[in-house]
Amino acid sequence: MENDLAPVNKQLSPLINSDRIQVMDLLRGFALIGIIMMNIEWFNRPVSALMSFDYSLTRFDWAASWLVKVFVEGKFYKLFSILFGMGFAIMLIRAQAAERKFGAWFTRRMLALFVFGLAHLIFLWGGDIIHDYAVGGLFLLGFVLLLRTKKLARFNKPETFAKVGFSLLLLPLVVSMFGALYFGVTRDNTVITEEWQQKISINQQVDLLMQQEKDKPNDITVDDKNFVEEDAISSEEIVNEESIKEDVIEEKEVDEDSMSDEELIAYKAQQRVESKLKREKRLAKETIAFTEGSYIEATKYRAQSALKALGNTPMFAFFVCLPLFMVGYWLVASGRMKNPEQHESFFSVMCWGGLSIGLLLSIAGTFISLHPVTKTAIEIQAGGQTIFYYGQFVLCAGYIGMFVKLASKAWFIKCFSWLAPLGKMALTNYITHSIILTSIFYGYAGGMFGQIARGQQMLIVVAVIFAQVIFCSFWLKFFRFGPLEWLWRSITYMKRQPLLLEKPLPTSVSV
Repeated sequence: MENDLAPVNKQLSPLINSDRIQVMDLLRGFALIGIIMMNIEWFNRPVSALMSFDYSLTRFDWAASWLVKVFVEGKFYKLFSILFGMGFAIMLIRAQAAERKFGAWFTRRMLALFVFGLAHLIFLWGGDIIHDYAVGGLFLLGFVLLLRTKKLARFNKPETFAKVGFSLLLLPLVVSMFGALYFGVTRDNTVITEEWQQKISINQQVDLLMQQEKDKPNDITVDDKNFVEEDAISSEEIVNEESIKEDVIEEKEVDEDSMSDEELIAYKAQQRVESKLKREKRLAKETIAFTEGSYIEATKYRAQSALKALGNTPMFAFFVCLPLFMVGYWLVASGRMKNPEQHESFFSVMCWGGLSIGLLLSIAGTFISLHPVTKTAIEIQAGGQTIFYYGQFVLCAGYIGMFVKLASKAWFIKCFSWLAPLGKMALTNYITHSIILTSIFYGYAGGMFGQIARGQQMLIVVAVIFAQVIFCSFWLKFFRFGPLEWLWRSITYMKRQPLLLEKPLPTSVSV
């Protein structure tokens, strides 16, 4: 396995071009385009509303948002996750071939990445994902070390990573299936109809009450001395034991069975309204922070939000990032990515099956989850979201298969080689996206927050990618790595890495 992927080298060092699997750079560049197409909306809208669809859009903006949801949403961070696992496999195999220790080196690499991600999360943009990758990378390292123990050594093979990875990915689907079975056998059609009619009545009251609330003045301002501190209190209440106990006691004191239908509907409607008002207040605070606040005030808000985000990191890293890392590891360690011509049928199925089935699932899931009926039928919404969620994985696989197949075509490399420089400087470009977009949208800079329509955002994406392609192509003519890639490597190897490309020595010509 090791000999297929890297020559023996007794000193662990950054990858040189001959060690790289070139299609991975193309895929990274492609993934960066998808990432900014998705993320740009969340520089223009509150990050705390992440993944929610804007139903107020019309015409071209609706079409742009709908197409991004089908082709992009959820697919490209998964693609990056698989590429992360591929990169891990290449580095591990090179370390094994060089007979060098890997654990401490990779731990430093992930700790440095976590610091980059945390700094990005606090000082630039609250939607950072690379800190999640860093934690997921440590989980992956832990799994590798676990397989090296005597008891589990017989399982230390690429297929184990694939089996565990796919099992973790399918776990939510299995849980959903059991939930659906329980729902189906415990409710007959009469009960389902009654519950649905009740939800319609509740929603009607909620809409009426929310309209009354909207007529009230908004008292949230950035000058409020408790602007950030209030969010700190509300975030702490989520994990405050006494608050949880009080909520439980209050909920138990309400006997819903003793209520009339009208009272029950009014009670549930009021609960929904209170929940919606809390959410709208949170969104309003974030909007004000990034439209009226200074950079310091916006950073304080991001820092407070980061505490909650970091609380979710272990679960996201373990159940989403880790299994995708394992799949990426398997694709490289099994030799599929290094020798795709020997696995042509595999990548053909991955390409055509992934694209066709993935698009079918994504379109179907989008149609179902965005249909107005889901407002009163949470079960249908859950079904649509599950279909859409797994469509993300399948379509992501289709993108990988498509690129692997096309990378063997000379015309494709000629037309799309510009993606490779983007991919080689992926970390620099990802952080640069945030610098550019916060400069456009946030109040302490360009001040266009909430003012650029979804369709127009795609024009900004084109301009940013065009500029980055030119910059990366120029930069890599003189330097080995991107600026942040160089810094990351220098920290990882605990010494300053050479940045400038070595100019070839002039050859003497004898006559």
